[in-house]
Amino acid sequence: MKTFAAIDVGSYELAMKIFEISAKNGIKEIDHIRQRIDLGTDTFTTGKISYGRVDELCSVLRDYGEIMKSYRVDDYKAYGTSAIRETENTMIVLDQIAQRTGIQIEVLSNSEQRFLDYKSIASRGDAFNRIIEKGAAIVDIGGGSIQLSLFDKDTLVTTQNMKLGVLRLQDQIGRLNIRSGQYETILDELISSQLAVFKKLYLKDREIENIIVVDDYISAVVGKNIAGLEQESIEASAMGGFLERVREKPLPEAAKRLGMPEEKIPLLCISGILINRIAQMMDAKLIWAPGVSLCDGMAYEYGEKNKMIREDHDFEQDIIACARNISKRYMGSRRRSETLEKIALTIYDSMKKVHGLSKRERLLLRIATLLHDCGKYISLVNLGECSYNIIMSTEIIGLSHTEREIVANVVKYNHMDFDYYDVMRQNSSIDREAYLTAAKLTAILKIANGLDRSHKQKFKDVKTTLKGEQLIITVDSSVDITLEKGLFTKRAEFFEEVYSVKPVIRQRRQ
Repeated sequence: MKTFAAIDVGSYELAMKIFEISAKNGIKEIDHIRQRIDLGTDTFTTGKISYGRVDELCSVLRDYGEIMKSYRVDDYKAYGTSAIRETENTMIVLDQIAQRTGIQIEVLSNSEQRFLDYKSIASRGDAFNRIIEKGAAIVDIGGGSIQLSLFDKDTLVTTQNMKLGVLRLQDQIGRLNIRSGQYETILDELISSQLAVFKKLYLKDREIENIIVVDDYISAVVGKNIAGLEQESIEASAMGGFLERVREKPLPEAAKRLGMPEEKIPLLCISGILINRIAQMMDAKLIWAPGVSLCDGMAYEYGEKNKMIREDHDFEQDIIACARNISKRYMGSRRRSETLEKIALTIYDSMKKVHGLSKRERLLLRIATLLHDCGKYISLVNLGECSYNIIMSTEIIGLSHTEREIVANVVKYNHMDFDYYDVMRQNSSIDREAYLTAAKLTAILKIANGLDRSHKQKFKDVKTTLKGEQLIITVDSSVDITLEKGLFTKRAEFFEEVYSVKPVIRQRRQ
């Protein structure tokens, strides 16, 4: 058994959960500590976290450190989200926190944060699996933005981020100096324009029956037998009535009735209005608020990595499904991508002893094969650059910024001569380790692409064998492969440079 602490440095509050995790009993929460620190208002208003806020944050983190000692915590993770991610002085803030508290905070990219929130829902097991059997959407509401993720037959198919977080909206409305009667109308205008674009691009004929809510406000009152919200799952039509009952009461009375601080009530109303508008847009029937948080996702991921809990859901398949849908959006050839994926992974698996990469890098290669030609949607001439720009501008849930940059470079240099590190880093934040990963995966993709250069899927079967300093690629084909052999040489040169292994094609006629 392990005792694990998960710390979430959020936009509105600092939360820590202490868990006991074991293979026998799974994940058990044993304590939950929360402290309000409004980092988001600083970041979203001024672009920086003030010294006073940093001082307050360090004070609370030192207390959290003492609590971890009292529980004899074996390990911890501390993650910062949008308030720290979007501030201009991120590195200075993180260094001060580390020096003054000893706690190292890692900043999550938006896609990593939302993926952990998604895992926190999945930690609910059977209830989660039942909800996503039919068309479902996750509405993940944060301080700076919201994430809308759509499921089709229990597979995550698309996810999009919108700058509609509750703190950001509250700040925007606060600057307008509007009358109380205008509040909901103005808020509706801020929300509706972005939701209309989402509906046009991603909903179309898709039926969404269930909405899963992750937030700090509505989730805090659903299921607590107050204000008419008696269960975790409620009819979508009940949300409007609940909001009316909250708004018609004076602020102190509403706060007392709901058991939350007065300053949280406006944020609860914004979150409720967001959920209500999304439910109406999707014509959803049911809203499920399981009451989970980022901390639960952190514990789930820790249990996974340490093989103390069993995965009931294939999260890697969700990432692949999202990549396939991005490819589809940019008119990618599914048949061509599947051929390329099969060849590339065959080469990757036969080169394990040489490349020294892991299962995670294998996933990045799969994604690169799926998105290898997305840039042709914009230009057939500047295919590499256009592909790079599309991938870097498109969120792929579950991937960090660095991983997305690796994929973008692999796809880019599949179509172009590879740039060496000193040249690449002039226009990129990529570090040496990521650069070498990109080089190794690019070398494999170039070879795989060369084997299907005619885009006619000439090979019925491709087998690879590593023999000494040669990679023997045996292809089953009864047709002429002169083109593939002729264009293979240049691509093979880069592969040999990266691995000191020469790829050789051998044709076996059927």
